[in-house]
Amino acid sequence: MKKVSFVIPCYRSEHTLPHVVKEIVETMEKVSQYNYDIFLVNDCSPDGTLVTIRRLCEEYKFVKGISFSKNFGQHSALMAGLRHADGDYVVCLDDDGQTPADEVDKLLTKLDEGYDAVYAKYEHKQHSPFRNIGSKVNELMTRVMLDKPASLYLSSYFAVRRFVVEDMIRYENSYPYVIGLVLRTTKNITNVVVCHREREEGNSGYTLKKLLGLWFNGFTAFSVKPLRIATALGVFSATIGFIYGIFTIIKKFVNPDVPMGFSSTMSALVFFGGMIMMMLGLIGEYIGRIYISLNNSPQYVIRERINMDAERLDGNE
Repeated sequence: MKKVSFVIPCYRSEHTLPHVVKEIVETMEKVSQYNYDIFLVNDCSPDGTLVTIRRLCEEYKFVKGISFSKNFGQHSALMAGLRHADGDYVVCLDDDGQTPADEVDKLLTKLDEGYDAVYAKYEHKQHSPFRNIGSKVNELMTRVMLDKPASLYLSSYFAVRRFVVEDMIRYENSYPYVIGLVLRTTKNITNVVVCHREREEGNSGYTLKKLLGLWFNGFTAFSVKPLRIATALGVFSATIGFIYGIFTIIKKFVNPDVPMGFSSTMSALVFFGGMIMMMLGLIGEYIGRIYISLNNSPQYVIRERINMDAERLDGNE
């Protein structure tokens, strides 16, 4: 009998988390061909989420709790759960009830059919306009920088096979990006359509700052295309500057009385100066991340484990 491990990053979900766990329990009772366990990862939530996790771990022995010492972000929480999960299939979903746990059988069926990874696809998303815009930008970024197939829809609700998890957890650098880890492991990925619910309470934890940080993680950790784009922009700018210089010389020879133009000179200086600073900043971002990784900065630090033995420890703790 195959085992399914559920991994749920938790932040400000003291009221919604019990409903999510209950829904998983009720659903898996109907899908009797699988054993299962649930890993709840508290990303140092400032509310009573940890208390809720302790209570759920007391109520259900197959529920395991992990609590961070500080806030490391959703993807670090996913990595911690993945490292402790030992299921043949691993399912990751949200803690707010928007991802329908009662439709997990659709994802598991696709894995049984032979796919390596399955992402839930929403026909009608219930996110705020800000989150929808962020999702579109993330979609474009993964397609351009990470070679994601245009037809593949990515979401926070997905299921993967054991070998995919084993390859993902080999990544020990400081800036994990789960989507990039899945895409670098396999292209045998599909979608299943599920219902996306309205948020039960509260607001999304993704601010503009966090979304920007997530995008930077994606294209600096798994792609050198930004550096190649910077090189192409540099070549383009240098070509335009050279052509403009030739044009200015010819114009002076044709009509010596034409003034050279202070504004055009300043415009060129500002343009090329901005391009140089942008490229240097991009290179600095890569170098800074290399420096932090060489210093062995952890993906996360675990402060407490609940309902768990001491096995499956790793150097990120």
